Amino acid sequence: MSRILADRLGYAFTRPDLLSQALTHPSVTHGRAPRKATAYERLEFLGDRVLGLVVAEMLFHRFPTEAEGELARRHAALVRRDSLARIAVSWGIPDYLLLARGEEEGGGRANPAVLADACEAVIGAVFADGGLDPARRLVLAAWAPLMEESPAPPKDAKTALQEWAQGLGRPLPAYETQGVEGPPHEPVFLVSVTVEGEAPVLGRGRSKRSAEQAAATALLKKVKS
Repeated sequence: MSRILADRLGYAFTRPDLLSQALTHPSVTHGRAPRKATAYERLEFLGDRVLGLVVAEMLFHRFPTEAEGELARRHAALVRRDSLARIAVSWGIPDYLLLARGEEEGGGRANPAVLADACEAVIGAVFADGGLDPARRLVLAAWAPLMEESPAPPKDAKTALQEWAQGLGRPLPAYETQGVEGPPHEPVFLVSVTVEGEAPVLGRGRSKRSAEQAAATALLKKVKS
């Protein structure tokens, strides 16, 4: 089955086991053995760094007149979870993921976080197998259309919320960490954001920064709906 996915990726693996590892969710092995790093997670780590580099290179050449801050906002939008999940679906990754029964029944095959991680793991597998050139070609082909979707650099949610509040003459949004969920090796931060005149809204993320962005996004959606 993974050979079909490799064909869709346009890459012939010399070590097909790497692709199999990239498609084997940690839930499969964590239920059978003491908790330790899996090949999937290691490939995800590698793919995340490769993706970040190649997307940065793409933006550097595509937008030669933009400042660092503008490029950074584009980069953040292109490597965020939702973008990776979109690519994972376009590659057909959901059809080939190996999940534990509980993860499967919990909707893991359609979970954007799971799909984003698997997308990075697949990129990591291509890099581990063939080096930077095939990994770059894979990312270029998939991300170039996404890059062209935003003529202007996107605004991050915190900036957009701040501008919205200032436009109404209100004080700047206030963020407060409410706690941390999950195990120490995979913490999920809970952050609330408050704008004068609005009820606090909670956001979750793997870092305080991403949780703040999630909270700002949720509040923007609420006030503009």
